[in-house]
Amino acid sequence: MANNLLTDTALKRAAPGEKPYRLSDGAGLFIIVRPDGAMWWRMDYRFHGKDRTLSLGVYPAVSLKRARDRAAEIREQLLDGIDPSAMRKAKAAGVVSDSFEAIAREWHARRAPTLSSNTAGNLIKRLEANAFPIIGQKSVRGLRAPDVLNVLQRIEARGLGETARRVHQIIGQVMRYAVATGRADVDPTPALRGALKPLVEQHRAAVLDPAELGKMLRAFDGYTGGPVVRAALHLQALLFVRPGELRQAEWSEIDFDRNEWRIPGEKMKMREPHIVPLPLQARKILQDLHPFTRGSRFVFPSPRTRERCMSENAVTAALRTLGFGGDVVTGHGFRATARTLLDEKLRYRVEVIEMQLAHAVRDPLGRAYNRTRYLEERAAMMQAWGDYLDKLKAGADVVKMRA
Repeated sequence: MANNLLTDTALKRAAPGEKPYRLSDGAGLFIIVRPDGAMWWRMDYRFHGKDRTLSLGVYPAVSLKRARDRAAEIREQLLDGIDPSAMRKAKAAGVVSDSFEAIAREWHARRAPTLSSNTAGNLIKRLEANAFPIIGQKSVRGLRAPDVLNVLQRIEARGLGETARRVHQIIGQVMRYAVATGRADVDPTPALRGALKPLVEQHRAAVLDPAELGKMLRAFDGYTGGPVVRAALHLQALLFVRPGELRQAEWSEIDFDRNEWRIPGEKMKMREPHIVPLPLQARKILQDLHPFTRGSRFVFPSPRTRERCMSENAVTAALRTLGFGGDVVTGHGFRATARTLLDEKLRYRVEVIEMQLAHAVRDPLGRAYNRTRYLEERAAMMQAWGDYLDKLKAGADVVKMRA
């Protein structure tokens, strides 16, 4: 229960000052007294690790008791895993409580804490861009397969077949949540199986020829778009992590004493912490970059604000600027490059490579290996990979294969 501090008498006696000041009622509820005499209720709260503030109205139109009631409602929403700000936006947009949008936002608020910030953000963006404008205001109880198909076919018409399938999956998850919570009777999405156009499998482009890879690495040295993106290009090839993992790297995760980058589980696709041993080449790049970006928690901050990491298109745009098209290489393609050449040229064991790629590697009994499995061998492999790339960049015709 909140330890209330304010009284009606204290509020009536509150006099404006030269600057705004606050009077606290405890447990996040407070009132701002402005120089013009206006008094605004506010509520501080924390959701998914972020501090947020909601406006609760103006005193005395919103009394002390009413403000406390609203604050209590916010605390109830937080206990239920609901972001009060998101709920308020939905109501402001005229979203009814059993509409697809309202249920989807509620479902997302519950799912988000179990996902990486990138994955959680992509989920809601796909719904906001594709589903809410068409079926957002429909009651989940009355939502039918043709309604969902209409959403998916509009996405397909834009040439986004993979996005259509992802939205299909997300809508299905929302509808199953609606059924489980008693707001809907049936999930209509299974009826759409086979209704979408079949996808032609497309592999992410990757450079697999050592000579071409050396040429690309030399081009990276000549990139003039700034030290941050140039460092990201080199590290994408050296460390072959997923592009989202690289751009969200934080200085607090880099351990120069151990020569390791320790990525928290919430940033990883498999939701497990991952250790990336740093070859000497990667260590030097990071140390050279540190003076440029140490003012941000991110290793690769956005050029617009150091409070965010660089955009997901930064490395791709740099590759295109250097003349490497999407049919030649993608940021994700460096993983395939490393996977192939570490196996075929440096002769490392597949399970060691797969572990470094943060893929699920299981023992003969089907149990997932611990994240520190093969760590010593992985560190040696990463250094060998860094040395190998140096030789390719130097234009070596023949690289001595690992015995």
